[in-house]
Amino acid sequence: MIKKSVTLFVVLFSIFAAVAQDKKYKVHTIAFYNCENLFDTTNDPEINDEEWLPTSTTNWTLEKYHKKLQNLSKVISDIGTANNPNTPTILGVAEVENRGVLEDLVKEPALAGKNYGIIHFDSPDKRGIDVGLLYQKQYFVPTSYKNIPLIIYKDSAKGKVKKDEEKTDDKMEADDSGRVFTRDQLLVTGLLEGEEINIIVNHWPSRSGGEKRSSPFREAAAALNKKIIDSLYSINPNAKIITMGDLNDGPYNKSVKKVLGAKAKKEDVSKQGLYNPMEEMADRGIGTLAYRDAWDLFDQIIISEPFIRKDYSSFSFWKAGVFNKSYLMQDSGRYKGYPKRNWNGVPGYSDHFPSYIYLIKEM
Repeated sequence: MIKKSVTLFVVLFSIFAAVAQDKKYKVHTIAFYNCENLFDTTNDPEINDEEWLPTSTTNWTLEKYHKKLQNLSKVISDIGTANNPNTPTILGVAEVENRGVLEDLVKEPALAGKNYGIIHFDSPDKRGIDVGLLYQKQYFVPTSYKNIPLIIYKDSAKGKVKKDEEKTDDKMEADDSGRVFTRDQLLVTGLLEGEEINIIVNHWPSRSGGEKRSSPFREAAAALNKKIIDSLYSINPNAKIITMGDLNDGPYNKSVKKVLGAKAKKEDVSKQGLYNPMEEMADRGIGTLAYRDAWDLFDQIIISEPFIRKDYSSFSFWKAGVFNKSYLMQDSGRYKGYPKRNWNGVPGYSDHFPSYIYLIKEM
């Protein structure tokens, strides 16, 4: 019996212009959220987490940590509910310290009844911020998962840093060999109500040192992502693949447009190609983060060509969105309208808005 929470009754005239009768569709929300510094209050000697301790300048106490969890759980419980009453079936996350913070997150009252499973690996990032995946166990069953390291070296980024280049607390550190430690890419394969899909969760290298100087790092991340996608296509030419994450680049940057080869229009996507529904939103000025009064869309969800074949007998792409409700925004001051992030030790939501897509299937 199909659960009411994942059934969507809607006339999709935008998709089926020639159809005059109502159709019933099953819907799942797939989302990504950069949780911005989701750290617990325990010192981990293996990572640089000293900023997020009760003894630090941020005075990151248990009370603040639990407020942060409460904030994030409210957001997650609301993502995509405009067209689907259920919370995201699958949620990729970034900037989480460890598995423990995800275990605490899914126990929050807003999410506790959803029976979320967790997939997480510790990454070599020196700040200890990782990617992970949450999934509702009643709808998605993982069959395999692994973390794939991104090997990059300091000499890959050359050139001078401009004084006016954007700043970030996401610094990249290198060892004596010059290797820069950053986040792994998380590959999960599983069954969404019996149908195989592949998910890659990303948090590509930051713009530390400047956008242009650091772009080779993100291009290397895109090349690794493309290699993973090509390997999935080689196993199954009709593989359904979702690559999502904070790419630290917009849909128009070289890493996404050239290296990954993601297309903005469905009609331009070749067989075994990639479609990026976020580019059209970026063109309309919709963003997931702001810097110096300019919006950008770093938090992207890109899908493989089989999702857009309009064969609704299996799960297919319907539409995408950015979850940017007013309660997620600063409501006054210099940064009015910006994402309501952690500020001066006060827990916020995140400096990024979440992004999401809907997958639908005709009943």
